[in-house]
Amino acid sequence: MREPVHSSESIDELPPYLVPHSQAPIRIVYEDEDLLLVDKPHHLLSVPGRHPLNHDSLIRRLQPKYPDVQAVHRLDLDTSGLMVVPKRRESLSELARQFQRRQIEKEYTAVVWGEIDKDQGSIELPIATDWPNRPKQMICEERGKYALTHFEVLERGDNRSLVKLMPVTGRSHQLRIHMQSLGHPIIGCDMYAHPEALAASDRLLLHATRLKLCAPSTGHWLSAFTPIPFALERQLTTNRK
Repeated sequence: MREPVHSSESIDELPPYLVPHSQAPIRIVYEDEDLLLVDKPHHLLSVPGRHPLNHDSLIRRLQPKYPDVQAVHRLDLDTSGLMVVPKRRESLSELARQFQRRQIEKEYTAVVWGEIDKDQGSIELPIATDWPNRPKQMICEERGKYALTHFEVLERGDNRSLVKLMPVTGRSHQLRIHMQSLGHPIIGCDMYAHPEALAASDRLLLHATRLKLCAPSTGHWLSAFTPIPFALERQLTTNRK
């Protein structure tokens, strides 16, 4: 992941690839009195950072029209897809409780390196911060926090697999490190993929495809979908099962 610029760094010293700014527009998929469901583009921060080059973010772009929006969860800089954004303090509290209770269902689509043998399965490995190499994470039985990801293979191709990923927990870099632990890193991941898998794409091939949650005011369940923005034909020569 191309990390946000740190406040101690001079703008003049920064290489262009560190500037976390996407020219792509955000897209509002759904809106009610409580919340927004928004499609975040790749290479846009979820929330603003301290450095001037990190001010552009999903939340900052929404604030002129929705001044009270706050983040209740985040997507990594390199990950695109659906985010729920509360519009009111009451909504923030209720959605935070839903995340804490693991009631909100999240679904991602990714292209990973190699052809996964199993059609579906679960990865239950604890994750901890790799302190000497922050912000990287690591599998650690001693001090790691519980992490669970379900996966389903959608298509297989030429040394590639298109997978649906359903995280039960929400640990930092969970999907990236869990797929790496299977020996199938997500293509384009500059933190956990081997050089060949990293070079196979100029972006991380990970997209938050679906969200299902309970609307705070009405109690009705909402489900939203947004298609993957990267071209599969460039990554996957399909052999359908």
